Amino acid sequence: MFARRHPFLFFGLVASGLFTVSVVALFLIVSVIVTAASGGAEIGGKDKVGVIKVEGAITESDHIVRALKKFGGKKHIKAVVLRVDSPGGGVGPSQEIAREVERLNKKKKVVVSMGSAAASGGYYISAPAEVIYANPGTITGSIGVIIGWANLEDLFKKIGFKPVVVKSGAHKDMISSSRELTKEEREMLDTMVQAVHGQFVGEVAKGRKMPEDKVRAFADGRILTGEEALKLGLVDKMGNFNDAIAHAGRLGGIEGEPEIEVAKDRNLDWLEYMLDSSIKRVAEEVRGGAALPEYVMDQGL
Repeated sequence: MFARRHPFLFFGLVASGLFTVSVVALFLIVSVIVTAASGGAEIGGKDKVGVIKVEGAITESDHIVRALKKFGGKKHIKAVVLRVDSPGGGVGPSQEIAREVERLNKKKKVVVSMGSAAASGGYYISAPAEVIYANPGTITGSIGVIIGWANLEDLFKKIGFKPVVVKSGAHKDMISSSRELTKEEREMLDTMVQAVHGQFVGEVAKGRKMPEDKVRAFADGRILTGEEALKLGLVDKMGNFNDAIAHAGRLGGIEGEPEIEVAKDRNLDWLEYMLDSSIKRVAEEVRGGAALPEYVMDQGL
């Protein structure tokens, strides 16, 4: 009925849809041909320095680890700059990123550029790099481990709040805001914190090629300026992001001012991104032009 009443509009919609589908199909064909002709090589394979940004608290590692591995497999990426602007974060994610930085540095040199802060976990992931740049006022160091929570037991008593806990073992609720730690539990947590701290010190000593005793002398959680860190051997040079890029270019054998390739926040390669955009366009036309929500991906750190 719609086609009979509005023949021009109907055929216009059909033609628009067919055109969009044709464009997508043509794009796919061209992509396959280009990929096959290049043997899967990167398009525009000029030698570059890869840039990976670590910003904010380190609460997950997947995005950064993926970016490090991806740059490690790209022939035209000759060195990598890890731009760190983080106050720290979780132990596990920091260790996962640090391990991948260490692996990549054996294959392609990694240069760290510290921003306003690269402390605690931010320093942990920086330590395995070949060269570390910091600004004179960068906040770094804070080599330490902490576990903390609020004990609200007295407050609960005042307001008549009575927590009920059913647990499988004596220590299952030892990090609880409703009661004090027992002496045994405090010793258990202290042992764990000291063990992780020892791991942190060991990684710094290995990455910076320093004796562990020397690292322990200032690995008490203190924060340092970039200048102080330079004197202690925790960073190598004073300089900004551009200085780090230039140094990475030299390490990668790139002549002149190096071009950079920044790791994407989206977990999509260029083909997937174009397909995603085309599919959204078709869906919008089917819905009469109504806009669809943006495709949300992992944002990384």
